[in-house]
Amino acid sequence: MTTINRLVSATLAALSFSVSAAVAAPQSFDFKDPKGVNNVQFHLDAPLESISGQGTGITGTVSFDPAAPAATTGRIVLSTDSLTVGNPTMKEHLHSANWLDVAKFPEIVFEAKSLTHAVTTGGSTKAEAKGVLTVKGIAKEITVPVTITYLPGKLGTRLNKPELKGDLLVLRAQFSINRSDFGIQVGQYANNVSEQIELTLSLAGAAAQPAP
Repeated sequence: MTTINRLVSATLAALSFSVSAAVAAPQSFDFKDPKGVNNVQFHLDAPLESISGQGTGITGTVSFDPAAPAATTGRIVLSTDSLTVGNPTMKEHLHSANWLDVAKFPEIVFEAKSLTHAVTTGGSTKAEAKGVLTVKGIAKEITVPVTITYLPGKLGTRLNKPELKGDLLVLRAQFSINRSDFGIQVGQYANNVSEQIELTLSLAGAAAQPAP
């Protein structure tokens, strides 16, 4: 092999490695939604009353590698002050010191530590996210079934800004927690407020590309 051929081969190998490394690098997705659409819905179905509401004050970041979805980690934060229900009196009770104590505990946090049983089909990965949920200062390890959908190049489309380049990461999850596990009126008001809280998360995170 001539010296020129060796140089060409070495250069191509280096370029190939660089491209592979760039593709494989995890991206950081920001879940503070400029559209204000991201939401966590909650539902409690007790014998006397069915209560539903949502929270939209969501922030956080998720690290996602398209080449290794199972390595996903992240932290999602919900502002308790953004939680609302249709009945103003119920909302006042929800935010009070007797229930979520919004003044003392302004955030609900889920920190995803790892994914298990991850199966990827196309751009979507179904898995179980293992992590820690903190409500009212009480941290509990939980496992949440999630669907993660990677949408390369779709950031501008979602925000109706074609000039904006970047990727989207969409998270969907449905799971239940018990309010007594987090010290929320333990053993009280069972006829009106269900012990089990059903949660549904619908979130989109953005990884913007820097302008050239």
